[in-house]
Amino acid sequence: MPRGYMEGPAAEEAERRAEEAALGKNEAPAPELQAAVFGSTADDPEAHFLGWLGEVDPDELFATGAAWGVTVRRIAATD
Repeated sequence: MPRGYMEGPAAEEAERRAEEAALGKNEAPAPELQAAVFGSTADDPEAHFLGWLGEVDPDELFATGAAWGVTVRRIAATD
Protein backbone atom coordinates (compact mmCIF):
# COMPACT_ATOMS: atom_id res chain seq x y z
CA MET A 1 0.00 0.00 0.00
CA PRO A 2 1.58 3.34 -1.02
CA ARG A 3 2.32 5.98 1.59
CA GLY A 4 1.73 8.97 -0.66
CA TYR A 5 4.04 11.91 -0.12
CA MET A 6 6.26 9.95 2.28
CA GLU A 7 7.81 8.03 -0.59
CA GLY A 8 10.95 8.95 -2.42
CA PRO A 9 13.03 12.01 -1.52
CA ALA A 10 10.74 13.22 1.29
CA ALA A 11 10.94 9.88 3.08
CA GLU A 12 14.70 9.65 2.57
CA GLU A 13 15.21 13.14 4.03
CA ALA A 14 12.99 12.33 7.02
CA GLU A 15 14.96 9.13 7.66
CA ARG A 16 18.30 10.97 7.36
CA ARG A 17 17.20 13.62 9.88
CA ALA A 18 15.90 10.98 12.28
CA GLU A 19 19.21 9.11 12.09
CA GLU A 20 21.21 12.29 12.68
CA ALA A 21 19.05 13.22 15.65
CA ALA A 22 19.50 9.75 17.13
CA LEU A 23 23.28 10.07 16.75
CA GLY A 24 23.32 13.59 18.20
CA LYS A 25 24.27 15.21 14.91
CA ASN A 26 21.96 18.17 15.12
CA GLU A 27 22.33 21.30 13.07
CA ALA A 28 24.75 23.97 14.21
CA PRO A 29 23.52 25.91 17.23
CA ALA A 30 21.87 29.23 16.55
CA PRO A 31 24.14 32.22 17.05
CA GLU A 32 23.81 34.15 20.31
CA LEU A 33 21.57 37.19 19.89
CA GLN A 34 22.21 40.54 21.55
CA ALA A 35 20.00 43.62 21.78
CA ALA A 36 21.36 46.39 19.55
CA VAL A 37 20.13 49.97 19.30
CA PHE A 38 19.57 51.38 15.80
CA GLY A 39 18.43 54.83 14.78
CA SER A 40 19.05 57.90 12.65
CA THR A 41 21.29 60.84 13.53
CA ALA A 42 22.01 64.25 12.03
CA ASP A 43 25.31 62.90 10.63
CA ASP A 44 23.67 59.85 9.07
CA PRO A 45 19.90 60.05 8.41
CA GLU A 46 19.76 56.35 7.43
CA ALA A 47 19.02 53.99 10.33
CA HIS A 48 22.30 52.55 11.57
CA PHE A 49 23.86 50.81 14.57
CA LEU A 50 24.19 53.17 17.55
CA GLY A 51 25.39 50.74 20.20
CA TRP A 52 24.49 47.79 22.37
CA LEU A 53 21.52 48.05 24.71
CA GLY A 54 22.94 48.64 28.16
CA GLU A 55 25.83 50.66 26.76
CA VAL A 56 23.52 53.25 25.20
CA ASP A 57 20.07 54.30 26.40
CA PRO A 58 17.57 54.43 23.51
CA ASP A 59 15.11 56.56 25.53
CA GLU A 60 17.79 59.13 26.34
CA LEU A 61 18.97 59.27 22.71
CA PHE A 62 15.43 60.01 21.60
CA ALA A 63 14.56 62.40 24.45
CA THR A 64 17.67 64.53 23.87
CA GLY A 65 17.14 64.60 20.10
CA ALA A 66 20.49 62.93 19.49
CA ALA A 67 18.72 60.22 17.47
CA TRP A 68 15.28 59.50 16.10
CA GLY A 69 13.52 56.43 14.76
CA VAL A 70 15.26 54.54 17.54
CA THR A 71 14.63 50.79 17.65
CA VAL A 72 16.07 47.86 19.53
CA ARG A 73 16.78 44.77 17.41
CA ARG A 74 18.14 41.39 18.39
CA ILE A 75 21.10 40.62 16.15
CA ALA A 76 23.73 37.91 16.05
CA ALA A 77 26.73 38.80 18.15
CA THR A 78 30.06 38.59 16.36
CA ASP A 79 33.50 38.48 17.91
